[in-house]
Amino acid sequence: MKVAAIYARVSSEQQKEENTIASQTAALVEFAHEQGYSVPDEWVIEDEGFSGASLLRPGLERMRDLAAEGHIQAILIYAPDRLSRKYAYQVLLTEEFARHGVETIFLKAPHSDTPEDQLMLQFQGMIAEYERAQILERSRRGKRHRAKAGEVSVLCGAPYGYRYIRKTSDAPARYEIDTAEAEVVRLVYEKYTVDGLSIGAIARLLREMGLPTRRRVTRWERSVVWAILRNPAYKGTACFNKTQVGARQKVTKPFRLSGRAVHGEKSSGHERPRDEWIEIPVPAIVSDETFTLAAERLADNKRFAPRRTIEPSIVQGLVSCRKCGYALSRTSTRSSARKIHYYRCLGSDAWRHLCGAVCDSKPIRQDLLDQIVWQEVIRLIEDPTLIQVELDRRLDAARAAEPTKRRQEALERELTRIGKSKERLLTAYQEDLVSLDELRRRMPELRAR
Repeated sequence: MKVAAIYARVSSEQQKEENTIASQTAALVEFAHEQGYSVPDEWVIEDEGFSGASLLRPGLERMRDLAAEGHIQAILIYAPDRLSRKYAYQVLLTEEFARHGVETIFLKAPHSDTPEDQLMLQFQGMIAEYERAQILERSRRGKRHRAKAGEVSVLCGAPYGYRYIRKTSDAPARYEIDTAEAEVVRLVYEKYTVDGLSIGAIARLLREMGLPTRRRVTRWERSVVWAILRNPAYKGTACFNKTQVGARQKVTKPFRLSGRAVHGEKSSGHERPRDEWIEIPVPAIVSDETFTLAAERLADNKRFAPRRTIEPSIVQGLVSCRKCGYALSRTSTRSSARKIHYYRCLGSDAWRHLCGAVCDSKPIRQDLLDQIVWQEVIRLIEDPTLIQVELDRRLDAARAAEPTKRRQEALERELTRIGKSKERLLTAYQEDLVSLDELRRRMPELRAR
């Protein structure tokens, strides 16, 4: 009797409440008994409330581990769209299971390997992907319509200072002011607009006062205070459609200075133009005039921050730490005779980071570094050929660093490494270091890679 595992999935809270995942599991258990599969209770795996467009699901991870470890011979799934809503992911997973000798069986799909049935299975996968795109578009348009109608249910939750009241049969969802948190919000705006404190000073003040955040901790970060000062909900107009998903960009100092736009694999939210925001009326915590004053000061700080130093230095805003990549800021100390300026790494400031300092670089005397830089500038002016040599070096490096060429070189290195692995495996078999079964199991993996 073949040992099998059962996988079921639903993506929404409504489907969980309607218990549709139980109906999937029951149908698959009955199918397993009819076909003569043995399914242990612990291998009936369910993913409740996880999207089929993602591979990051705890149940699916466990299923892939079972297949890789050789515990099962078949996986029973209700329909292809329960495995994934993306056809490419369906192919990836079924091929992965097949490499481990595990058969993927769909209850609501053809079971044979004929070209016609495989074509039908592919059609089902593509239709599932099309349905998901339709669902996303309908959801987006529905949320946009409800936002224009003034419903706060389209927002992702109430910000600090409010409580989210769920909709009932008699009233729609709404924001309700939290009295204690609202006092903290008013204090933040007062300290920023009236007393003129900086965002960092306000965060330190809130920590010293021991006021709890939304997560009930007393560690106030500057980003939290900054978000409170920017959120238009506090003046009575919460906004929908403020952000859009895009690639995450690294903005460390060396990459900014190099002029390159480096994107990570993960995505992040980027702010949309202000005219695309949809305003939803909510109870106000601060006046419109107070919010406008805060917005004006935020804009002024953004505009004038790079050049607000009274005595600018030569390399201010241009140097970064070699160890951690953070920028160097200018600071000073006063001796009994004079005032001494230093360049200090931002990573060495313990108060800027949640877990303390991330760098142990020592401050650098400004007069020493400025003198070295100025001497280099004079040398370049006196000998322009040095500039041309550097330009030629950078152009040559850029030509040799094309993405396609780097990818080709990486693939060639990988092919060489896999070829050597195959040779070592054959040598080990010839020397009786591995068995024939082990050779047959490991060689197809190397060939596939």
